[in-house]
Amino acid sequence: MPLHVLGLNHHTAPVDLRERVSVSESQQEAALQALMQVPGVEQAVLLSTCNRTEIYGQITPEHEPQLARWLAEYHGVRPEALDAYLYRHSEEAAVKHLFRVAAGLDSLIMGEPQILGQVKQAWSLARQQGAVQGPLDRLFQHTFATAKRVRTETRIGAHPVSVAYASVKLARQLFNQLDDSSVMLIGAGETIELAAQHLANAKVKRMLIANRTLEHAQALATRFSGFALPLSEAARHMAEADILISATASPVPVVHAADVAAALKQRRHRPMLLIDLAVPRDIEPEVAALDDVYLYTVDDLDHVLEESRAFRQQAAVEAENLISLQAEHFFAQLKALNHQSGLLKLRSHVDGAREALLVKAKQALARGEDPETVLETLANQLSNRILHGPTAALRRAALDGDTQLLQAAEQLFRLDTDAQP
Repeated sequence: MPLHVLGLNHHTAPVDLRERVSVSESQQEAALQALMQVPGVEQAVLLSTCNRTEIYGQITPEHEPQLARWLAEYHGVRPEALDAYLYRHSEEAAVKHLFRVAAGLDSLIMGEPQILGQVKQAWSLARQQGAVQGPLDRLFQHTFATAKRVRTETRIGAHPVSVAYASVKLARQLFNQLDDSSVMLIGAGETIELAAQHLANAKVKRMLIANRTLEHAQALATRFSGFALPLSEAARHMAEADILISATASPVPVVHAADVAAALKQRRHRPMLLIDLAVPRDIEPEVAALDDVYLYTVDDLDHVLEESRAFRQQAAVEAENLISLQAEHFFAQLKALNHQSGLLKLRSHVDGAREALLVKAKQALARGEDPETVLETLANQLSNRILHGPTAALRRAALDGDTQLLQAAEQLFRLDTDAQP
């Protein structure tokens, strides 16, 4: 059954569609179980991040349309509305795509390291659910080794950047100096932690960190000399922030247009920069219609990253070459394993015949039959058992004029030499 990938990402779909088909960490187990019920899906790994939702699996080609329909209907999207944004890859193209994703070559920020951990997490969940094994499991293990080689053997990870870095760089462009600016961070995950680090390096005047779990906000606030708030108090303190950066895993917005409007009124309409790094979005889109607000999403950070992208372009060429080579190696290993499977079947067949005939021979000896006759019978029956199938196949080949099979048999059984056993 062929390897297959179906999905959409920041290259093919806008953020409003990506957020509709995203699968949060808490939803992934149920979504994977539902996916495994789709006809034709033998194995699958479901990967969903802020920039992509992808299904990797062993899927019969005739059932691929049902997979696309499931992705749409599971998320309440009309299939025809989703189809134009989907990409599909099979076999070698699917393998190369996964390698590129895990190595960070397909990310919004080329070379970003977080995606590899997200791929590992998706694979680990699929393994726990019994949704991945055999060739697909080997593919992911080969993927992790390839991603590691790309990062160590090329400069794709040099001058590392992230959406958090891009956010702070954008803030610098709009506010010039950040040491006179107050910032509110909403969330306490890795992205917000990175943003806090960059903001601390920029020596912002004041940092507020709001999170649903106050203890997590307090831990970050302690590290970066900030002030912790429960998420429920964020709106009340929003007017204090010149810059607001949000990155939570909430399925619904946590920053509302009404709260931003109230904050602007308190600020006497001094401008605010709001950066939404979450998918699904944390900040209501209606905020963009307010005066004195600059609202950016992850899709808007592309131009901020041009400098980094140009620097990494040569490294990307080297990485692509390495990925192509590793894809060839993977399929060579897969082919060797398939051949090994055939050898194991042959060995099992011969061992089974030997054991069955050996039991009969021992029974004959126990009955007092002549040992020489028993051994001769054992040898003849074993030869017949082993050679019956090949002999019939070669007889058909001779009748059909299949010289290729006849020559292969001569080489296999060394009939083309004078060598004696």
